[in-house]
Amino acid sequence: RKTRIAMTGAAPISPAIVHFFRAIGVPLIEVYGLTESAGIALGQVLSDRRVGTVGNGIDRMETKLGESNELLIRGDTVFAGYYRNEEATRMSIRDGWLHTGDVAEFKDGHFRIVDRLKDIMITAGGKNLSPSEIENMVKSSPFIKECIVIGDARKYVSALIQIDYDLAGKWAEEKGVAYTNFKNLTENDSLRELIQSEIDTANAQLAQVSQIRKFHLLTKELDHDDDEVTATMKVRRFNVQKKYASEIEGLYSRHGA
Repeated sequence: RKTRIAMTGAAPISPAIVHFFRAIGVPLIEVYGLTESAGIALGQVLSDRRVGTVGNGIDRMETKLGESNELLIRGDTVFAGYYRNEEATRMSIRDGWLHTGDVAEFKDGHFRIVDRLKDIMITAGGKNLSPSEIENMVKSSPFIKECIVIGDARKYVSALIQIDYDLAGKWAEEKGVAYTNFKNLTENDSLRELIQSEIDTANAQLAQVSQIRKFHLLTKELDHDDDEVTATMKVRRFNVQKKYASEIEGLYSRHGA
């Protein structure tokens, strides 16, 4: 009751989580910033909090969309450059504008961050996809801990799914589903049906081109020691896709799971 303002940033957040906190009275706003902007660069205001957006530039921060709808910012808090790396500085700051590397949309005075520019996927049919948008929708399920979307140069979208072992295990116990370990649980048909149902729920909220057609259940948790996630538990997409290349190809074969 004493919280006057709370902020969420650093990574996309599920709309369901935002609605939950606001429903219990926490005035949660969404903000956006980078190390290169010395903190918050864009943010919502309490009087206009549109879920899924990050508002507009803070005081004395200019914003605009550049090529490929990349978000560009300019202001007093933007850094002067990278230490002893003039080439990287020239790539990041051009004509005074910091190129954030994030694709954004601007509508009715609000920015929405779509995805990292380097992560945008283009399907075989030429459609642009935001993997993080799809992944976050799927991870709204309490039973799904990680979702790695596949779709670049593919005919349809598929995904590698890591279950939340604790919650999926509790569900299995309540349903009388026998299992002994992580791998054994993921191989259970009832668990697979549960995950399919959760993905169907997410698909219903996505455009048809973004819907997940097939998925592969990982038989272990992604591990920092295996270079599958960073120290802060962010998925190393390239490493994971390389490691599970054969499983991914199986999702696109005629008889893929």
